[in-house]
Amino acid sequence: MKTIEKLDLNLLKTFVVLMDECNVSRAAERLSLTQPAVSGMLNRLRESLNDPLFVRSQHGIVPTVRAKELASPIKKVLSELDTALQPPVFSPQTSALTFSMAGTDYSLSAIILPFIKTLNALAPDIRIATHFIRDDQIFQQMEKSLIDVAFMTPETAPGDLKGKVLFNEEYVCIMSVNHPLATQQQLTLDAFCNADHAIVSYQGGAFAGITDQVLKEKGLARKVAISVPSFLVLMELIQQTQLIAVAPKRLVTNNINIKTMELPITIPGFTKYMVWHESTHLSPAHQWIRQQLENCINLIDC
Repeated sequence: MKTIEKLDLNLLKTFVVLMDECNVSRAAERLSLTQPAVSGMLNRLRESLNDPLFVRSQHGIVPTVRAKELASPIKKVLSELDTALQPPVFSPQTSALTFSMAGTDYSLSAIILPFIKTLNALAPDIRIATHFIRDDQIFQQMEKSLIDVAFMTPETAPGDLKGKVLFNEEYVCIMSVNHPLATQQQLTLDAFCNADHAIVSYQGGAFAGITDQVLKEKGLARKVAISVPSFLVLMELIQQTQLIAVAPKRLVTNNINIKTMELPITIPGFTKYMVWHESTHLSPAHQWIRQQLENCINLIDC
């Protein structure tokens, strides 16, 4: 007797139809095959299972005892296999999945915070695990299914990951509403350079960034008094001191304690990019969560 590894699945399907019809001609018609083809498959089944399986009768064929014993388990296996091979169906309202997302504190604030506000109504039992991103590890983390979605920039995203642009961000100058410069209608370049600045350095300890590069090209410099490792710390610092900072505009939207002003120089903004691994690309659940993230951004931009 052959093992299951060597048994053609189509032979089992033919066996089930023969059991149902007990007639080779009708089985052939139902399978859209010729009668000789079905007879040939029956012979292969007999050889594989070491049993006649069916014997001739006046009105067709009659299953042997062995065939009757095999009928129920084979039907069950084929039915379960058919169910398993059906396209997966995802129901947000009943799903209890956990999705892991990675980004900077800026990304988590600008993207995840508004996203969570809408997610509960759509999928009350879905959970979101957030992580601070490590650019050099994100591909391996996604490959191991440790991270489902990450928020990066096109420049830092690994080329082997799938991706989509979420939005383009611009920089503004921020300060406390009580800062002396907050009363000005327009921020001059001199006032900007002469003020005490705070800067964000994710790696820690840096006192220069893109703003300083632009100023240097113009033969100018600013005074950076403090470097902090996150935008969340920066926001608290700005509200409680006389420091100013250059920050992404989305980070300070609707904050009544912070005054935003247009920068006196042009600082290149950046593109926020959502990335995911190819292994989750066609998953209905992952497609849905990515679409909701995109929808949330579109609502904010409206």
